[in-house]
Amino acid sequence: ALIGHACDPGHGLSRSARSALNRIKRLETLSPPAPPHLIPPGDPALSESPARAPADDATSAAPPKEDAGESQHDESGKPKTDDGSKTQGDDAVKDQKDGDSEEDKPPKKGLKERPILVAVIIGVLVLAAVGGLIFWLIARNYESTDDAFIDTHIVRLAPQVSGRVTQVLVGDNQAVNAGQPLIAIDSADLETRVAQAKAQEAQAEAQVDNARVQIAVNEAAYQQALADVDAASAPADNAARDLLRYRRLKALNPAAVDQQQLDQLESQARQTGAQYDAAVRAARAKAEQVKASRTQVTSGEDQERAAQSQLNEANINFGYARIAAPLAGHVAQKTVAVGNYVEPGTQLMAIVPLKIWVTANFKETQLDLMRAGQKVTLKVDACPQDKIKGHVDSIQRGAGQAFSLLPPENATGNYVKVVQRVPVKIVIDNPPNDCWLGPGMSVEPTVKVR
Repeated sequence: ALIGHACDPGHGLSRSARSALNRIKRLETLSPPAPPHLIPPGDPALSESPARAPADDATSAAPPKEDAGESQHDESGKPKTDDGSKTQGDDAVKDQKDGDSEEDKPPKKGLKERPILVAVIIGVLVLAAVGGLIFWLIARNYESTDDAFIDTHIVRLAPQVSGRVTQVLVGDNQAVNAGQPLIAIDSADLETRVAQAKAQEAQAEAQVDNARVQIAVNEAAYQQALADVDAASAPADNAARDLLRYRRLKALNPAAVDQQQLDQLESQARQTGAQYDAAVRAARAKAEQVKASRTQVTSGEDQERAAQSQLNEANINFGYARIAAPLAGHVAQKTVAVGNYVEPGTQLMAIVPLKIWVTANFKETQLDLMRAGQKVTLKVDACPQDKIKGHVDSIQRGAGQAFSLLPPENATGNYVKVVQRVPVKIVIDNPPNDCWLGPGMSVEPTVKVR
């Protein structure tokens, strides 16, 4: 088999040469063999005759001798080499078949031979270019972002007095009106304080009334003292004038005035003068009493005002025992229950107002043409079927990071420029009636900037 394979004319030839040889063999099977004198000497492709082919086939088909009981053929009957592998003749036969199949295939057509396909491709490219241009011309008139959410000023309710909760008058997510009672706290202590404040106020009022009465009494006594002064002043003046006259007369004529009479006048003048001085001092004392009474009235009035303030404070604290809704909205995050003991500042629930808006964080590069009043189309994830409209209300003067708890310090270290986002407030013009909107919900606003 190895000798027959080595004598094969196609052994060692290229694929194209083997293909040509196979075509010649097929022609020889269809036409008679050429005369020997017409065959050029040394031509390997024409030197073999069909008559020798059977011999070669027989030679190749003869079974080789077995060595040590081992077969030199594989399961398909093909000969093996000494190492048990397939012969190179099998690869040659396979290459011949591949060459024949490749040459038998028709040649592929190029784009020039397919004008319809070329026209379709050009048309698709033109349509894509025109569509892209139209999309760009339309998209350049709008600015949108997905970094937006519903926003509002959430009102968080907390008690201003301590006590035990006796009533919770609303449920979770319930709609409430402004002034509607929500929570009641035990007010027994507060009522006691109100009663004490009222008693203190009444006591202060009584003291003021007594002081005012004492003012009237002291003023009457002062007036009486003034009358006593007037009554004592006349005898004192007469005695003083009589004494002065007699002293002058005695100086002119000592015999005309008796010494005993002069002594009596001097004694009378001193007595009436003393009475006058006593009346004056009594009048001054009454005047001081009047002033003291008036001071008591002023002090009593101050105490009355203090008692009134305490009463007002007690009434206010008593009013804090009932917590009411400060505005209309919906209850959220209700954590209070009947029986809880609450302290001032403890959050009990929150009220979400009815007035809401959208806070959209646009990139700073998107704010070139954005102005207040521009129309906005809002796409809310919770209400995909509703067409919600709005308008730009205002643009915050500063990026969001400037108002953070720890603003960045770019003056130190390495710096990498990052596009910042600026909050834009968008007011909703037609909030949906059948869809609930609340703070934190995702929104995709599209602002028409041109």
